[in-house]
Formats: sequence, C-alpha cells, structure tokens
Amino acid sequence: MKILYLETSSKNCSVAIFDNDMLLCVSEEVSENYKQSESLHTFVEWALEGAEITLQDLDAVSLGKGPGSYTGLRIGSASAKGFCYGLKIPLIAVNSLDSMIEPFLGKGYDYIVPLVDARRMEVYTAMYDGETGEEISSTEAKVLDETSFAELADKKVLFVGDGATKTKEIVQLPNAEYNAIVYPSAQYLVKKTLEKIENKEFEDIAYFEPFYLKEFHGVKKKKSEE
Repeated sequence: MKILYLETSSKNCSVAIFDNDMLLCVSEEVSENYKQSESLHTFVEWALEGAEITLQDLDAVSLGKGPGSYTGLRIGSASAKGFCYGLKIPLIAVNSLDSMIEPFLGKGYDYIVPLVDARRMEVYTAMYDGETGEEISSTEAKVLDETSFAELADKKVLFVGDGATKTKEIVQLPNAEYNAIVYPSAQYLVKKTLEKIENKEFEDIAYFEPFYLKEFHGVKKKKSEE
C-alpha cells in the first residue's frame, strides 16, 4: 500500500509517503510561524514527485490527529479529508504524540514522555513504555508544578518535545533527560498506521474531527470606540 502521511499539529509541517513500511520520500520543515497553510500542499507535491508517484497511486491517507496547534490540525484535517473524499480512499488517524516517541524506543529508557507546549505552564502529554512504546497513561492537558511526574523519580526517563524546556525548569528528576527539539513527524506515524489498517480502524471522513483535547478559545476583538 502506498500511503500519504500528513502531520501538521506543531511547528513542523511534515509530509511523507511510504510503500507499506518503506519510506519513499519525506518533506518537512520546522517554522516558528506555523506555515502549514502556505507549505502543506507544496510539500505534498514535492513528496509525490520524490516518490515518483501521483495522487491516483495512493491507497490511503494517514493523519497525525493531534493534540497540538488548533489551526494546524484544522488545516491537516481538511486536506486529509479532501484527498480521501476525492480519491475514494480510507483515512487513518494516529495520535501525534505517538510519532514523537518512535525514534527513541529501545534506547534504554524506562519511560518516554512527549511534551507539547500548550502555553503558560501547560503541556499536552502522555507516558509510554521506553521499550515497547505501549501507552502507560493516556493523553492529557497537564499543568506543570514541582510534583509533576514525581512517580518517575527513580526511573530513567526521556522527556521529548517543545514542552521539555519549561518542564526541565520546574521538574527536577535525577535520572531524566530532556530533548526539546523533537516535533511530531509524518515519517514516524507508520507503525501505528499499519496496525490500524490491519485492524480495519478507519475514520468516518464525513464526521472526523482532530484530537483538539481542549476547546479553542480565540481572542475577542475590542469594540471600536465611537
């Protein structure tokens, strides 16, 4: 199966194409300005060209469903649903945090904890077994304080993601490592996607919504003074 992978939940606008578990092409860029609206379809075109296939060759689309940037998730979701609807192919959705742990599994950590910055002292996070990648605690919006992750004090833990910097400032664990330059990436959605395909866990394209985790709260504009 040739599958298009999209990951737009963070500052990393990421597109990859795989033939089953073989990477054909990846196109991604981390930008402080969240350039998904400008870059996503260009990256899809580049990935297709690099993989030497066309849209019509695709058998499915897999999307990193969040949590993360509300706007980024809306853009990724709309694009994924558009491709699936137009090509009449299935949509698979994977938790974006899953893609953050994949490069570090089997590296000697007891636990891997992805941390997505959710502003102020909050992060989107979950906890995974460092060897198997099994989810130990489910995804949540967590407000950090000195007692956060205290249950991991005697474990070898890797914190990854753009929320790791502020976590390091607050959470003092003796055996913890912090890697703040990790973002969700389309190329690491593959394992969970293939598992979902095998189990026929496809999304309903008409009703699918990203995993926002929290409701979006926009900034209210002030009324102009008369």
